[in-house]
Amino acid sequence: MLAATQRVRRSSDFAAAIRGGRRAGRGTLVVHLLIEEPAHASTARAGFVVSKAVGNAVVRNKVRRRLRDLVRPLLADLPQGASLVVRALPPAAQAGYADLATDLEGAIASARRPRRPR
Repeated sequence: MLAATQRVRRSSDFAAAIRGGRRAGRGTLVVHLLIEEPAHASTARAGFVVSKAVGNAVVRNKVRRRLRDLVRPLLADLPQGASLVVRALPPAAQAGYADLATDLEGAIASARRPRRPR
């Protein structure tokens, strides 16, 4: 379980991260990373979206628990005030723990890279 200060809980916070954050996807998940201004100086927070398309309640909770366990150590590496929303895709239901870890780390690294000019 993540501490209360490390969780994204309000729908407005989810919406802000999804609309205003950087998006990066991999085979089993999509991450949305919103890096706030340093003035907010709160710890990095994470939220999870696992829809019914992933599976029944047992499968969704299993995927959510795995993702929560994988995100916990990665929050310390994110900047202060960052909001991370992890959205599981249907292939996450059959993915192993190692596959989820690889996809999550790759997606976060991709979302943290600076944008290239167009």
